Amino acid sequence: MTNPIAQPALASASPIAAVTGSGKVRLAVVTLAVVAIAETIGAVQFKLGPGKVVLMPMLWALLMAAAWGIAARNVPRAVRIDAPLQSLATGLLNAGLLLFVVKLGLTVGGALPQLKGAGWALLFQEFGHALGTLALGLPLALLLGIKREAVGATFSVGREGNIAIIGEKYGMASPEGRGVLAEYITGTVLGALFIAVLSGFVSSLGIFDPRSLAMGAGVGSGSLMAAAVGAIVAQHPGQASEIMAIAAASNLLTSVAGFYFTLFLSLPLCSWLYGKLEPVLGRFSRRDAMREVQDVKLDGALAHGTSARDAALGWFVVGAGVLVGNKLSYNVPLSVSLKGILVAIAIVAACDLLKRVFPRVPLLLTMSVVVTLIGVPGMFPFSDAVIAMTEKLNFMTFTTPVLALGGFSVAKDLPVFRLLGWRIVVVSLTATAGTFLGATLIAEFFH
Repeated sequence: MTNPIAQPALASASPIAAVTGSGKVRLAVVTLAVVAIAETIGAVQFKLGPGKVVLMPMLWALLMAAAWGIAARNVPRAVRIDAPLQSLATGLLNAGLLLFVVKLGLTVGGALPQLKGAGWALLFQEFGHALGTLALGLPLALLLGIKREAVGATFSVGREGNIAIIGEKYGMASPEGRGVLAEYITGTVLGALFIAVLSGFVSSLGIFDPRSLAMGAGVGSGSLMAAAVGAIVAQHPGQASEIMAIAAASNLLTSVAGFYFTLFLSLPLCSWLYGKLEPVLGRFSRRDAMREVQDVKLDGALAHGTSARDAALGWFVVGAGVLVGNKLSYNVPLSVSLKGILVAIAIVAACDLLKRVFPRVPLLLTMSVVVTLIGVPGMFPFSDAVIAMTEKLNFMTFTTPVLALGGFSVAKDLPVFRLLGWRIVVVSLTATAGTFLGATLIAEFFH
């Protein structure tokens, strides 16, 4: 069977082919400038009702980069991040995110006893991730007049694996295909910002155990998890390592087991519930709220394979961003941070080479397992040395360059985002809130 998302993905590769070497240097320099400005601004917090919202450097970086990309035509050419560079930023983001995975894996390895204690909570919270999206999102979608598109938009948080499920079962030209695409685009453009604000606010209320919130943060997307964990850690700095370890384990579980949960549980259940609820809730709005999405295409929406050179550039940009953040925000000497970053890059490069030689090897899963084992003190002869060299790399400094690249990549999707209409955007964000809150609620029963 032809892969339903292969053709659009190929179409999105052409802009990157036109990027010159000087353009890549420009993207790297501007990204690092954004990181430096964001880290200099630092964390800003304000009260919102009974809780508070903390705006971390990663959010400043995301917002500044997005604004920079949107205003590309109005900034000097020397610092312009145009559409081809915005597409490249997506590839660099995917590559650079692996450094973040290394830091998380090493943290998980050192915290395995704590994770063992969270055992049943980690297992059962996955039902919250799988069912929370449709529990909140589906009724709202039907009340707003969305039809079969509601199934695609609310059965999951709509990341790449979920798009493949819908594409294979219904086809991307189907109503369900338009719904999952709308969820994907909304998550790409607004997801990190939304979940950071939501998780930070919920955490500030003091009604959930930080470990439950950490499990809720593992939604199956690296960038969304980074944003959520950053906001939670800002509220509970004393439990930073434990929160990061639990969130990383939850995210890995959601990425692997979550695919099967959505395929065999949440998608069939969502489709069945649609048939039962639509005649009841749909009568409150007879408008076809998805008219605006008919012309949305997948071209440019999905990330494609990244060349070895571009992957190395992504590692450099994120690694350099970590050096900048570690120095400006935590006053760690550059020489100390550099040793840790070089170790992280070496691990990522080895796993990336393995993936290119053996394409069927699942890169993220393999690297997560390998790095977690390395992070266990005394597991290998070099484990303690690796832990010592990387322990000064603060987790939060990884999120700033990652979300800066995310901000640039967001700008290219805005024309598509404008076609979605406010109803599907609200539903998509509600589904994202559902997966976070659902998993958090279930995990809370065990704490």
